[in-house]
Amino acid sequence: MTRAGSHGNGRPSRRARPAGGLGNLSGADTPQRSARVRRKIPVSHDSEPQPVTAHPGGPLNGALKPPGDKSISHRAMILGLLAIGETRVEGLLEGDDVLRTAAAAKALGAQITREGEGRWRIIGVGIGGMQDPADVLDFGNAGTGSRLMMGVVGGQPVTATFDGDASLRKRPMRRILDPILKMGAQVVSEAEGGRVPLTLKGPREAIPIRYELPVASAQIKSAVLLAGLNAPGTTTVIEKAASRDHTERMLRLFGAEVSVTPSGEGGHGRTVTLTGQPTLRGTDVIVPADPSSAAFPLVAALIVPGSEVTLRGVMMNPLRTGLITTLIEMGADIERLDEREEGGETVADLRVRASRLKGVDVPAERAPSMIDEYPILAVAAAFADGTTRMNGLHELRVKESDRLAAVAAGLAANGVTYAIEGDDLIVTGNGGAPAGGGTVATHLDHRIAMAFLVMGLAAGQPVTVDDGAMIATSFPSFRPTMLALGARIEDGAAA
Repeated sequence: MTRAGSHGNGRPSRRARPAGGLGNLSGADTPQRSARVRRKIPVSHDSEPQPVTAHPGGPLNGALKPPGDKSISHRAMILGLLAIGETRVEGLLEGDDVLRTAAAAKALGAQITREGEGRWRIIGVGIGGMQDPADVLDFGNAGTGSRLMMGVVGGQPVTATFDGDASLRKRPMRRILDPILKMGAQVVSEAEGGRVPLTLKGPREAIPIRYELPVASAQIKSAVLLAGLNAPGTTTVIEKAASRDHTERMLRLFGAEVSVTPSGEGGHGRTVTLTGQPTLRGTDVIVPADPSSAAFPLVAALIVPGSEVTLRGVMMNPLRTGLITTLIEMGADIERLDEREEGGETVADLRVRASRLKGVDVPAERAPSMIDEYPILAVAAAFADGTTRMNGLHELRVKESDRLAAVAAGLAANGVTYAIEGDDLIVTGNGGAPAGGGTVATHLDHRIAMAFLVMGLAAGQPVTVDDGAMIATSFPSFRPTMLALGARIEDGAAA
């Protein structure tokens, strides 16, 4: 088997441009509008680091709507590609990750137009109607986009090469590929360990399978279901612990037949069954505010004394609210207001006031509902009185970075007492502000960067992150949003 994307000397080749071009998604756009979209995206994660420093200061006050949910934004683009007719999306997250998925969808045959801030129009090709892309599908840092699109390509009669930045090239893809290969896909070439760059060839028709997930993972589940769209009969996924269900919800919205039944010990698991080869119809998708992005201003409001912040329209899907549950257990003053339905999801406004937090024990079974929020929870725990034990964090080791190690190093750099026991992270606070004053290595991980910038807003001394460029992958407006609330965040290292 060849090693894609390398020269004979074993060094990675220069990464190809993303197929379709990130700056050319919206054919009907004006040049000025397209330029504005391009400016939101870091040119390369291989460019010079851009240190950023957060300084302690006064209270945070105000109201904001966090950016659109990243998980739903990816899926809206993907199902818009697979549907027949027009899909209109409002509130799309226009971060680098989602725009990479949009570029891939365009390269596979969709017509995609940006009609305004967060408003996009997609004309799909239908199941079985995709074309081979003319170039590499470059997903940058987008783990979700690349893995879900592998499910799409792995179930359709197309061949595509997947690649990404230095961080994505380190992330394991084998557990995504394993079930897709059972469904008839072929890996034509791959980097060592089943990583990108890799070339995947899909079958004329996928083979329906019954697959039990080795770990609780919405990405693996979604990849199997998306491949199963082109399979005759039924595709079934069994999960021992329920993971995010956005794919199941959105498949139904587009017209697929999906059933979900409780399973496993205590009914904590789920069995998801998809009837294959449906006719998906384009529809309207309203993207709610991302609870993972909302977590950063939310925790900032809790730890900066005197703060009061309202977060508008935040998704309250019970499989995404583990952080809020945990923070309330810690004593956080978080009030749900105006709970309502938008785009098939429950949303609410959250009023958050500065609070005295206490340490708690976070059960491992809660991890799937807050897997992206552990870095910011660790920051909250550093300000709490007592010990917070976060159990069962194995999945953090295979995110954009080894997040468990990166969080631990960031805590150590800022004078926080911590321990790692197996896959558990234990953080001990004294009920006051940690020392701060450290520089945190982000390892190209946007959530590590934002979490420790939040720490710097209330620590004893400023906190610097070594690179803030990748924040644009999920929260392009993070800095202006925090500045509008009263935060002090500046370019460069602390003086």
